Amino acid sequence: MDKQLKKVSKYLSFLLRHKPDSIGLILDEQGWASIAALIELTTDVELSREIIEVVVETNDKQRFSISEDGTKIRANQGHSIAIDLNLAPIEPPGCLYHGTATRFLASIMEKGITKQQRHHVHLTESIAVGKAVGGRYGKPVILVIDAQAMFQDGFVFFKTANNVWLVEEVPPAYIRAC
Repeated sequence: MDKQLKKVSKYLSFLLRHKPDSIGLILDEQGWASIAALIELTTDVELSREIIEVVVETNDKQRFSISEDGTKIRANQGHSIAIDLNLAPIEPPGCLYHGTATRFLASIMEKGITKQQRHHVHLTESIAVGKAVGGRYGKPVILVIDAQAMFQDGFVFFKTANNVWLVEEVPPAYIRAC
């Protein structure tokens, strides 16, 4: 069952964050998709309302949300398509963390952290989460971000439903390796 849930989670990430049009799924401006339409249009994996609910509830990164009325689903962040998550700007804590691989460290320290194909740079309050993220790309290194100084200098931060902090960029002056 875990293998099936992981497959569904990856499939939902692909559709809700990057390619809804690959099956003709329509997202609204905030990234919400009809669960009924998602199930109806899906042919690649076994999908039911129950499986979707289990994936949403058990996903360790809390990547998805179901609407209050229970009819829609969306990815919480990480989109490569134009989505307005309707997040309010919020003051960050003093420091946040970004996990990456050591092979990217020199470039980051020179150019900063950029969003690349995503809408925002992803930061966390958890060193453990940062290590896990960095470990996906090689030997992990944790970068400490002076979020409070960035905020005071006018950078706008957002926090998602699953506690991921978002910002447009992190210039090198606000970064130090841990």
